[in-house]
Order: sequence, then structure tokens, then C-alpha cells
Amino acid sequence: MDISRLDIHNSDTPELCKSCEVRHKGMCGALNGMELTLLSKHTRQVSQPAGEELVGESTDIDAYDNIMRGVVKLSKTLEDGRQQIVGLQFAPDLVGRLYASESPMTAEAASDVDVCRVPRRILERLIDGNPELRKRLMDQSLRELDEARDWMVTLGRKTASEKVASLLLLIATHLDPDAEGERRVFDLPVSRLDIADYLGLTIETVSRQLSKLKGEKVISITANRHIEVLNFTKLRVRAG
Repeated sequence: MDISRLDIHNSDTPELCKSCEVRHKGMCGALNGMELTLLSKHTRQVSQPAGEELVGESTDIDAYDNIMRGVVKLSKTLEDGRQQIVGLQFAPDLVGRLYASESPMTAEAASDVDVCRVPRRILERLIDGNPELRKRLMDQSLRELDEARDWMVTLGRKTASEKVASLLLLIATHLDPDAEGERRVFDLPVSRLDIADYLGLTIETVSRQLSKLKGEKVISITANRHIEVLNFTKLRVRAG
């Protein structure tokens, strides 16, 4: 059953929330009707094109973004201006460091994104009074910590082929976590240059490894960014 559609016509659901396809899967799934109403009165939906900054590193945090659609790229900047991609976030993740006064990194729309922008004071008030909401957001933080540790292994120990396969596996799994079977279809939310930066490879190596996966009929590639995973099991094996 698709629980994301259960309350589309429920009169207790605020109008702003009725069209949200990920509400039950994200933080809002822990809120009751009164809390949703409070949140909706202070929240606004924002659409940002790819490349648009959502929050800058070291800038004040006055709101959090809950991703409804699309992919957000997280990056850190060194003193000499070099940037390093440190993570990707997907719907229904919350963007922003809870209870921090400044953002520890830059969050940028990797693809076109739709977000619900929630004032910091409102969300933190809800968290303080709702243990289930606090647990959901803690679970997200712990999952991201686990993924960061896994990614350390990917960067430090895996081959170039395994790195590229691991990134495709990560994207496919997060964009459609409920998908079953061997096939997955998605558009790469980041450029090959970004992939090279994220994986610590050259862009030529990334292109070679994608071509290799295509030649082995693990994936097909159309228009440079449109990916169809033909054999999900084989992709998982290629990821090591």
C-alpha cells in the first residue's frame, strides 16, 4: 500500500501538505494534525534550480530545508578556495545541522529541487516536545554517519571501478528505496566532474569506468546522464 497517498483527501491535513509525496517517510510523518497545522503556518515550499545554493558554509542557520524532490550536494571549502563534495542528500532528508548556529558546510541543489523551508525556532520547538520526531531526525543523522564511514572505506580501499559502481548504487538506492527487481532508471544528479571530485578520480577515469559498466551490460547510458541499471545484483557485486 502507498501510504504517501493515504491522507491526500483528509480534511485534517493542511492544504500545504496534501501534495507532498514524501511526508509520511520524512520528519512530518511523526507529527499529529495540530503539529502539522502549526508547521504549515510557518513553512513555505521553495523550488531551486540545479546549481542554486540552499545554505552557505559558515552562514547563520535560521531555517531548515526538508527535501521533497531532487538531490542536494554537500561540500566543504578549503582556505585556498578548493571545494570537496562530502555528501549527497535525497528526499525526504532534512538539510541543516540541528541546533547549530552556523552551517558547517555548503548545501547546493545538485538537481532541480523542491524543499519545504522550516524556520529554525519552529522546528526546534516541535523537536523538544515530540520524542518521535526527535527519534526520526536522530535516525537520519545516524544513517548519514554510517554512510560517511562506509564512504571512507570506498575512498580509501576500493578500486576505481568499485568506486563508480558504489556511487551509482548509492544514487539508485536513495532515489527509489522501494524499487524491486533488477532494473532502476534515474538521471545522474551530478556532473562527471563532480563525480570525479567526490570519488577522488579523474574525469577520464570516471568516463572509462562508466563505459566499462555499459559494455558489461550492467547499465545503459543515454544523453550522458540518463542511467538505466540493467542488472542491480551485478551492480551491487561490482561495488564490492
